[in-house]
Parts: sequence; C-alpha cells; structure tokens
Amino acid sequence: MFKKILIANRGEIALRVIRTCKEMDIQTVAVYSTADKESLPVKFADEAVCIGPPISTDSYLNIAHIMAAAEITNADAIHPGYGFLSENAGFSEICNDHGIKFIGPTAAMIQSMGDKITAKDTMKKAGVPVIPGSDGLINSVKEGKKIAKKIGYPVILKATAGGGGRGMRVVWQEEEFESNWDSARQEAGAAFGNDGIYIEKFIEEPRHIEIQVAGDQYGKACHLSERDCSIQRRHQKLVEEAPSPFVDEDLRNRMGEAAILAAQAISYESVGTVEFLVDKHKNFYFMEMNTRIQVEHPVTEEVIDHDLIKEQIKIAAGVPISGKSYFPKGHSIECRINAEDPFNGFRPCPGKIERLHTSKGHGVRVDTHLYAGYTIPPYYDSLIAKIIVKSATRDEAIAKMRRALDEFIIEGRGIKTTIPFHQKLMRDERFREGNFTTDFINDFEL
Repeated sequence: MFKKILIANRGEIALRVIRTCKEMDIQTVAVYSTADKESLPVKFADEAVCIGPPISTDSYLNIAHIMAAAEITNADAIHPGYGFLSENAGFSEICNDHGIKFIGPTAAMIQSMGDKITAKDTMKKAGVPVIPGSDGLINSVKEGKKIAKKIGYPVILKATAGGGGRGMRVVWQEEEFESNWDSARQEAGAAFGNDGIYIEKFIEEPRHIEIQVAGDQYGKACHLSERDCSIQRRHQKLVEEAPSPFVDEDLRNRMGEAAILAAQAISYESVGTVEFLVDKHKNFYFMEMNTRIQVEHPVTEEVIDHDLIKEQIKIAAGVPISGKSYFPKGHSIECRINAEDPFNGFRPCPGKIERLHTSKGHGVRVDTHLYAGYTIPPYYDSLIAKIIVKSATRDEAIAKMRRALDEFIIEGRGIKTTIPFHQKLMRDERFREGNFTTDFINDFEL
C-alpha cells in the first residue's frame, strides 16, 4: 500500500480523498494555488505545497509544478480527483515515467476513451450498443448531409474532443445543417483546439443513465449499478440518483453487462463510468466512458455501502477486486450546490461566506470544503457542495432531500446558490413521479 499520496486537485474532492487516505493510514500532500491558501484541504492534509497563482494553467494544470511537489515530498502516488488532469493521458504517462503511481487508468486506457470516435469504434467491436452515426469525422457539409439523410433527422453534431456540451448542435432538418455545422466547428476549435465533428442520430426523450464500473490489474471487471443523471442544464448535471426510477431489473442487468464488456474491451484498471443514452423504449446506447472518479460517485457509495475512493487506491496498489457486481439497496439522491444564481441564467456568484449551516441528520451526507469566513474564488468551477441523502424508498429520499435543502444555509455578500432551484425541483410533480428526460429543465420554471 502507498505511504504518501499527493492530491492533484482542490475543493471538495481533494478533501474527500484526504479523508479516505487518513482512514487508510496514508499520509497526504495537498497542492494549492495562492487563491486556495486558506482552504480546508490545505489545512487537513499532512503537507501542503503551493504550485502557482490562481489561474489553473499556472497551478492545477501545471504538470511540472505538480511533479516537483510530488518529488520534494516523496509522494509515491498521485490522485487526480475529477476535472483538471484526471483524464490527461500525458500526465498519467509522466507519473509512470517518474515511478509515481497515477491513481487511475494508464495513458493508453485514457487515450482509448478520450477520443469519442475511437471510443465508439472500440465499443462496436466489443458488442456494446452504440448510437447510429458516422464512422469517423465528417470532412464536408456534403458528406454530413448524406449521412444525416441515411440515418434520419434529427441528428446531432458533436465535437470529437468535446465535453460539457461545447461543439454540440442538434439539426432537425436538412436546411439547418450547414449553419449548425459551421457554428459547431467554430465552437469546438475555440474550446478544444480541435474542430473535428462527427454525427449521431439524435435520441428523442432520452434518459442519461450511467453505470459505475471497476476493473483491476488482473483483467477482472464488475459493475456497481446505475445512476440517473437526466436532470441537467446545458449538458451539465444538476441532480443524480441511484437507482434510476426508469430502470427495471432486466434493463439494469443488460446495461451492467454492456458496461463490463466496455471495461474489458480496454482492460480497464481503476474505477470509471460508462455513460449511456436510453430512449423511451428502453433501448440504450453507449455515449462515452469517463476514466476517473465522478462528482456523483457518492450516490453509488450510499446504495452499495462501498467507498469508491478507497477502491481506487486499492486497485492502484495492485489489490484485486472481488469481481462481484453490486445492486442497489435503498435510494440515494445528490443535489449539486453551485455558487450560481438560478434566477439569472445560473450566473456564477463567488464571494466571502459570512454564515454557514450545513444539513445534518439521519441519512444526510454533505460533501463540501466550505466554512464560515471562506472566500469562494472566481477562478474555478462553481460547485461548492453536494447534499446526498439515503433512504429506503425514492419517495422517502425526496422528502429527506427537501428537509436537508431547507436546513442548508449559506449567506455572504453577493453569494447566491442553486438551493432554490433544487427546493422547487423536489416539489415538482413530474420529478416526483420519475417522469423526466434530459430536456426536463428546458420547460422548468423557477
């Protein structure tokens, strides 16, 4: 087992990793930008090293500075968390070259899933259902129109290097194709430095359902049940739950088996997630694989009673997994609390916290790095807390979440949060009935 782990991240996920490391009797190193000098990860880690100014490219994305911090502190492993360098194949490879274990998959595994065209081709060969579409990048409008006509409108244009909804356009009819093609390529080029575009059939009334998987260094893989992530805004998740109110036992088994095939196709090592789109007829299609821990991992932890960060660390240390797949017991819901104004287009609202009270009580978990007096910096993602509840049934979990949201108080000059959005959502009849798709927010009024 590792003696010392450096956490190449910040905020709640850095604190989350530190807590598990302490329980495993592993020393921790926090790296931080000058904006995060007073953060809880810095206070609670055994050691802390400043790696640069607030801008991410000069700190949390600066591989040279992170590797230097690992070497001067004699860390024998690095946990990347989520975001930043967590799916950077080059970073994984550099860690390996320096004899420091990257707690995650190898560079080759990350690369195989990082490019969506390559990933889709790999899944087709493995027998995992994929969405009908182009076999590769589209080189011209003419070629794109021909493929779109063959698979049938509506279609969706996607950036091959994309994420977070950028470089993505839905085309409902041929007359709209060229303008959407131009804007998708322009946005993709600006966001990712790669304007490659491919086409897929647009799935109407879709659910976004993902399967948690784990694979070890010995070729064994298993699934850890599903999460429903359909409540999202501009392809950014807001609420996740496990199990999905849409998934029955048969669909869970079929999707779980497909996710295991996906992991085995690349000899996956670590904890990861296979994401699917599921249509109203319960046909499911591979969308992508995230080769890291995800923001929403706590809802899976709650329904299978298993620490996924601990599992990541053990796999990286060469401990074999049992190979047993897990199925949910009870129901868990997670609400992401962002420092955003839901009444003003979810505009970011950083600032200094003057008053804070987090939710407590049976079946309530809050993952956060906040404290009274802490200043939410404007440089990073606006996620500031996650409220996770667990109960025997979905109805009970919703009632518990309503209570937990009402208890969560965060006040400060200029600070607004997404709590009011979640409070209304938990009282929405369609949500309570499980009657929603990824388009739900489009006609949801605050």
